[in-house]
Amino acid sequence: MTALRYAAHAPPPPLAALVDYFWSLSDTPSHAKERVIPSGTIELVINLQHDEIRVYRPSSTDEEWARLGGAVVSGAFSEAFVIDTHAHAAIVGVHFKPGGAATVLGVPAGALANAHVELEALWGRRANELRERVCAAADSAQRFRILEQALMSLLPRAPNVRGEVDMALGRLGAPGVEIAEVAKDVQLSHRRFIELFTEQVGMTPKRYSRVRRFQRALALATSRGSPAWAEVAFQCGYYDQAHLCRDWVEFTGLSPMEFLRMRSVDVKDNHVALPEPSKSNFSNTPPLAARNLRADGRRNASREA
Repeated sequence: MTALRYAAHAPPPPLAALVDYFWSLSDTPSHAKERVIPSGTIELVINLQHDEIRVYRPSSTDEEWARLGGAVVSGAFSEAFVIDTHAHAAIVGVHFKPGGAATVLGVPAGALANAHVELEALWGRRANELRERVCAAADSAQRFRILEQALMSLLPRAPNVRGEVDMALGRLGAPGVEIAEVAKDVQLSHRRFIELFTEQVGMTPKRYSRVRRFQRALALATSRGSPAWAEVAFQCGYYDQAHLCRDWVEFTGLSPMEFLRMRSVDVKDNHVALPEPSKSNFSNTPPLAARNLRADGRRNASREA
C-alpha cells in the first residue's frame, strides 16, 4: 500500500461559479471498497490507468457490481453508494457546485439523480477525446488545465442556473430554514419551487437541506477529537441527538462512533474505507450502490415529496 497523494485546484472565473474544484488522487489502498457519502453535489471522474470505473449495485453481493467506462458523471445522490478502489491508482475529477453541473454537462441535474452516467452518453465522441488528452498529460497541473479548458469552451452556449435556485441554495444551507419559507421568498409556488430545484440540483429541496445539515454535523464532529454529540446536534439544527444519529446511519450506513473509528484510514473527502467483513466487528450493512444510466437515453431521477 502506498500513501494517498491528493491535489486540488480552484478554477478561475467564470468557471468558478459552477465548479468548486478540480482534484487528483493517487492511491493503492489495502481496502477494496469505499462508501461515498451524499454531499448534494455532482462529480465528473476520469480513471487515468484503466478505461473502467466500478460501482456496486443496490443491495449487492460482493460480485454484483456495475462496470462503467473510464469517464463517469456521478449524479447527486440522496444516499450512500459503494465503489471499488481499483480505480484509485490514478484518477482525476471535477467537483461541481450544487446546481452548477447541468450548465456544462448539457442535461438537467434531475436526469442524473442517484445514477452514474458514462460521459460518452452525454458528450459522445468528445468524451473519449477528453479522456485521452487527460490521460496523456504529464502531471496533475496539466490535467487540470485540460479539464478547465474543456469546460470553459462549453460556457458560451450553456444556460445559466435560475436565480431562484441560486438564492435557495444559499438559504437551504443554513439551519432551521423551512422549504415553504424559501419558496415564498423566491416568489414561486411550493410545487413549482420543488420541481425547479430538483431539476437543477438533482434532489428535492427537502432532501438537499437534510444532506447539508448532515454535512455540517460531519464537519463539526470530525474537527474534534471526542465530539459532544448533543452539542453537535444542537448546533446543526437537529431536534435532539437521536435524530442526528438516525441521519448519520441513513447517510453513511454506520453509527457515528463506527464512522469515526473507520475515518482513521486516510481517504478522500466524503469517502470512508470499508473493512473486509471477516476482519472487522463492524456491522456488515449492505452497500447502497448507484444505478447506471445507459447510453440509450433512459433517465432515472429520484423524487421526494
